[in-house]
Amino acid sequence: MNEPARSAFLPREEQIEKAVGRKQMSIGLPRDVHDDEKRISLTPEATKILTDAGNEIIMERGAGQAAGFTDREYSDNGAIVADTAAKVYECDIIIKTAPFKQKEASQLRVGQTVISFMNVATMGEDVLSTLMRKRVTALASERIKDSDGMLPVVESMSEISGVTSVLLASEYLSSTSGGKGVMLGGVTGVTPTEVIIIGANTAGEYAARAALGLGAIVRVFDTSVHRLRNFQNLLGQRIYTSTFHPQVLQKALKSADVLIGALSTDILMPWFYVTEEMVQGMKRGSVIIDLSVDTGGCVETAEPRAIKDPIYEKHGVIHYSAWNLPSRVPKTASIALSNVFRPLMQEIADAGGITHMLKFNPGLRSGVYIFNGILTNEVLGQKFGILSKDINLLLAAF
Repeated sequence: MNEPARSAFLPREEQIEKAVGRKQMSIGLPRDVHDDEKRISLTPEATKILTDAGNEIIMERGAGQAAGFTDREYSDNGAIVADTAAKVYECDIIIKTAPFKQKEASQLRVGQTVISFMNVATMGEDVLSTLMRKRVTALASERIKDSDGMLPVVESMSEISGVTSVLLASEYLSSTSGGKGVMLGGVTGVTPTEVIIIGANTAGEYAARAALGLGAIVRVFDTSVHRLRNFQNLLGQRIYTSTFHPQVLQKALKSADVLIGALSTDILMPWFYVTEEMVQGMKRGSVIIDLSVDTGGCVETAEPRAIKDPIYEKHGVIHYSAWNLPSRVPKTASIALSNVFRPLMQEIADAGGITHMLKFNPGLRSGVYIFNGILTNEVLGQKFGILSKDINLLLAAF
């Protein structure tokens, strides 16, 4: 009797056990070569759920170490720990956090699926060409949408960035960190510190919550009245809000102790909400944290810096300009990423592969910037002078 016929006579429990034991998809977790990237996209707990469902996970030794996860934790939860990246890059799907570098892209094999952050500003033509030449399907983590049309990766990282920005501002206002020696917040009989937030988005919301919780005076600027109204409703209290008027913002900045930028501009044609002239008018020892510094930025004097050296002073104002704020709290950030990618990996496996999943999942489709080696992202096409094609039309042919 052949295997399918014999399986038909097995008790239901044994059929389930055999199905679980069958390999569905192999997932590779390489160690990021970017020095500032400390996050990992799947935690050991997520690994167990995926391997119990029949998937194979191969991770490079030390890939989770910077996020506080040991190789032993991964192996105990079903992952195969490889000594080199070569074994990892044989998997069906490669999932990592930082954008691909040429060294990593060159290790990919033809036809793989890759998922990582994709930064238009820093994307090199050599990396893009390699990904296209190897006919991979590449997805940008930050562009993937859920069933509600939200960007779950962006939302979770923005929450972390918003709260972390206020904690950092508090640290660099203190005299021990070279600040002017004031406390972020307020105490009885002392004028509270003033925090200006540019951007009524998720990062701005969580920055506002943290600052208000400490007792600071918070003022929020945005280009949209609708977003500002929703912002106040989410906070559950009335705070100072204003649409973007340069004169009004400049006046507010003169008394501000902290400026948190959470809005970005057109990355190919950048302009700034906060000009250098506005920064010159701020109080000495004030703190600027531009959360969007790696995607165009909103403060003219902010420049992308490594996490190891994020601080500099300009016009007497302290600037914190690290490009990857969530990597300051990599374990929290990794758990948040894993909450998004663990169910997504299983959905792709259950659908029979990425192409089938893309056909029926418009949210996942929105994250694709290369499909089978064909560029589908218009902004990248404009940057490098490459013709991009509509992902929906390409999928119709498959």
